[in-house]
Amino acid sequence: MEFLIITGLSGAGKTRAADVCEDLGYYCVDNLPAALLGRFAALCLATRGRYERVALVMDVRSVSTCEELDAALDELRALDCQVRILYLEADTATLLRRYKESRRPHPLGQPGEPIRQAVEREREFLAPVRTRADFIIQTDSAPLNRLKAKICECIQPEDRSFAVNILSFGYKKGIPPEADLVFDVRCLPNPFYEPDLQYLSGLDGPVADYVFRNGNAQALLGKLTDLLEFLLPLYEVDRRELTVAIGCTGGHHRSVAMAQALGQALEDKCRLVNVQHRDLEA
Repeated sequence: MEFLIITGLSGAGKTRAADVCEDLGYYCVDNLPAALLGRFAALCLATRGRYERVALVMDVRSVSTCEELDAALDELRALDCQVRILYLEADTATLLRRYKESRRPHPLGQPGEPIRQAVEREREFLAPVRTRADFIIQTDSAPLNRLKAKICECIQPEDRSFAVNILSFGYKKGIPPEADLVFDVRCLPNPFYEPDLQYLSGLDGPVADYVFRNGNAQALLGKLTDLLEFLLPLYEVDRRELTVAIGCTGGHHRSVAMAQALGQALEDKCRLVNVQHRDLEA
């Protein structure tokens, strides 16, 4: 069983880090007292595999001393659990700006005391924890919305797969709300008006041949492939998947044929692709 301890300075992004870990399949708990860590681990182990990966947010609210945290981590290791510590920090100016924007009190703040003093006191208190950390992420060097990529690089560098979902649809039923990018292929020849093709779909060879026979569809496919090959590395920085919607009038012919061809083109470039057809059976 794996435990990831998310700790660090207040305002450095621990809550956002927990959200990222939850997306990565961790069961997340915020502000669990260190004294309860061993009991909590025993309960997780008793579920017989239900909680294999757990992320715990722990800070000055849940740890009274660094020795208490050490003792709690020793309890986990005694239960044969893998334990790693992810420590988040930022410079004082960044933390002060974030507190000013959120208007929340610092957990170590005293009435009438400048937040800067509380920040520095917390930094000193957590210094021994920082030295024990397996990973340290500085969150002032990049926006918090880039935190996901940094966490992935730390805790699961072997799993950086990025999925591309290709979804065909018909404009008659509206644009799919889950779409990130939408491309309209109603500019291509419509097989619907060919009696022999009307009741077939873009999955059938004669329809695909009809759509791609005049060269414009092939040129469009090439440009879409090049565009996505340019865009996908940019999206991969802080996302795990991208949904590309291809639309025609009814979602039976042109969009289906183009979605299939685009999916194959991306697979040929070693991309993880999932092709679906929303309105094919409608």
